[in-house]
Amino acid sequence: MLEKFKKTRIFPIVKETAPYKAVRFLYYRNRRIKKKIKNKFTKLYKFYMFKVRYPWVYRIEARKKINADKVVFIEGRMKYITNSSEYIYNELSNYNFDIRIHFLQMGFVKQKEYRRLCENMIRDVATAKYVFMNDASNVFACLPLRKETVVTQLWHACGAFKKFGLSTADLIFGDDRKTQEKYPYHRNYTYVTVSSPEVEWAYSEAMNLKKGVAVGIGCSRTDFFYDENNIRLAREKMNKIFPDRNGRKIILYAPTFRGRVSKAKMPDKLDIEGFYEAFKDEYILVFKHHPFVKKKVKIEDKYKDFAIDCTDIMSIDDLLCVSDICISDYSSLVFEYSLFEKPMIFYAYDLNEYYDWRGFYYDYKDFVPGPICMTNEEMIEYIRDIDRTFDRRKVMDFKNKFMSACDGHATEKIMKLVFKDNLDKYKK
Repeated sequence: MLEKFKKTRIFPIVKETAPYKAVRFLYYRNRRIKKKIKNKFTKLYKFYMFKVRYPWVYRIEARKKINADKVVFIEGRMKYITNSSEYIYNELSNYNFDIRIHFLQMGFVKQKEYRRLCENMIRDVATAKYVFMNDASNVFACLPLRKETVVTQLWHACGAFKKFGLSTADLIFGDDRKTQEKYPYHRNYTYVTVSSPEVEWAYSEAMNLKKGVAVGIGCSRTDFFYDENNIRLAREKMNKIFPDRNGRKIILYAPTFRGRVSKAKMPDKLDIEGFYEAFKDEYILVFKHHPFVKKKVKIEDKYKDFAIDCTDIMSIDDLLCVSDICISDYSSLVFEYSLFEKPMIFYAYDLNEYYDWRGFYYDYKDFVPGPICMTNEEMIEYIRDIDRTFDRRKVMDFKNKFMSACDGHATEKIMKLVFKDNLDKYKK
């Protein structure tokens, strides 16, 4: 009501009168009171769900005997099997396991529906012998998990780039340390499989893991890049999507999102016109937005024969296979792309802000295997002279350090780690 009144013509006349000041005081006081009540209710609700309700649902169901054949996959946000779990899931189809999948869709469905999905997952997990997940979950972490259950966190990223979990406790991004310790996101893991022994320490810090839980035996999803058939199919997809490519090479622009997950934004500083003028005869420019980003960058029709948004029509794995140059910023996809030993450019125009916002596990300026550019002009100049400026050895060293266990056999190694000698008796 007050906001509508402010838009009227008489507002400038009455805004300094005593009655108006009294109304304004009461309005804002009531709003503050409502906010305090809402915050208090939210805290009480969270305490009830994570400390009482979810553990109670688990304990009731865990009275039943554990099912040694049951394997449960948990997808925290997406409503489909993501590439982090896909290879393990497909491999298990060759065995006589009772496989269940739960799509929690955190942040994408209403609270009531999310609660229902979580409780269904909890009841299933309570009698499962094996659990696979690839993202953080404070719901799963609050469960009084039985000792017989083997939980493997496959994680959704390789290497150790931007900080997460407890590593961000003193930064702007994420919850504070007290909240994370009270409602942890990373608990109950038997194994956390990572891309290299080099990064085990970072995951142990972020997830507060005991020694030996983080295991650098490779990320299952990277097996995709060692299959020549996948690369061939990816090229065929690109040729169908962009039939007028005419042999031009591909520049992939795949930055991470800005802000918090619920309001993720795509950076919009890339100068499409500048790239068009410089490279329209030699390259095409492909955009790939982060899955959390809802509002995409609009590409004008006049650039349709040069630039294309492939977010909804090609997977990031396919795009990494077909790209000749990758422009990113703080995204972990550069670890996977290093397997191809191709040029990478780091468009980090907001680097100083990002240090304060989230931070990195390694010093950014010494860590990245390519030029750090603050302007479009710098990127254009680098690409123009890329045959001379590209340092393949730097990318190879980066790959050998952070992706040493990703050799095309990561899925096989993870299966042996999790199932030990039990696989043979379940073979179809």
